[in-house]
Amino acid sequence: MNRVRRVPIDVWFEPLIIVVIGIGYVLWYQGSTFTATEQASLGWANLQTTILAHIRLTVVATLIVVVVAIPLGIALTRPALQRLEPVAVNIANVGQAAPAVGLLVLFTFWLGTGFRTAVVGLVVYAILPILQNTIVGLRQVDHRTIEAARGIGFSAARTLVQVELPLAVPVILNGVRTALVILVGTATLSTFIGATSLGTLITTGVTLFLPKLLISGAVLVGLLALIIDWLGRLVELAATPRGVS
Repeated sequence: MNRVRRVPIDVWFEPLIIVVIGIGYVLWYQGSTFTATEQASLGWANLQTTILAHIRLTVVATLIVVVVAIPLGIALTRPALQRLEPVAVNIANVGQAAPAVGLLVLFTFWLGTGFRTAVVGLVVYAILPILQNTIVGLRQVDHRTIEAARGIGFSAARTLVQVELPLAVPVILNGVRTALVILVGTATLSTFIGATSLGTLITTGVTLFLPKLLISGAVLVGLLALIIDWLGRLVELAATPRGVS
C-alpha cells in the first residue's frame, strides 16, 4: 500500500499568511485617502504595469541564472573539472558578497542604464545559491547508488540523468527557490539604474515623503516574495521523489 506523503506545514501555512497580508492591504487601500501622486502611482493600470515589470525582471534573471548555474554545477562535479570547483564557487561568492546597489551601479559604466543592466547585475548577484546547491545536491548522492547504476550498464550520462539528478533535485530546487526570493527583493534596487520595478514606489515614497507609496511598495514586494517562495516550495515538493523528502 502506498503511503500518503505528509504535507509540510509551510505548504499550507504560508498561503494563510499571504491571504491575511493581502486582505489587510486591500482593506487599508480601500480605506485610505491618496494624494494625486499616490493615486497616479497606485491606480490599477500603473500598478499592474509596475508589478508585471518587477515579475519580468525577476523571471528573466532567474531563467538566465538557472541556465548558467545548473549546467556549470553539474560540470564542476565531473572528475575532469573537479579541481576548478573552488575557483568557480569563490568567483560566484564575490557577486553575492558585493553590495547589490554597488554591483548594479558598477554595471551601468559598462552597459548603461535600464532593463538589460539590471538583469546582468541580478544574475551575478543570485548565481551562488543555485550553483552551490547543484554541487551539494550531486555530491550527496550515495556513491554506491552511482556504482550500482554503472554496474548494470548505465553510461556516465545516463547515470547522471536517471540517477544523480533525480536524487539531487530537492537540493537544486531549494537553491532555485532561494535565488528567486533573493531576486524579488534585490530587483527593487533596479529603480536606481532606470529599470521599472516595485522599487519605484518605494523610492518615490521616500523622495517625495509619501509614506503610503512606501508602504504599498514594501507590502507588495513582501507579498510577491512570499507567493514565489510558496510556489517554489510546491514545485520542490512535487519534484522530490517519494522516499527522498
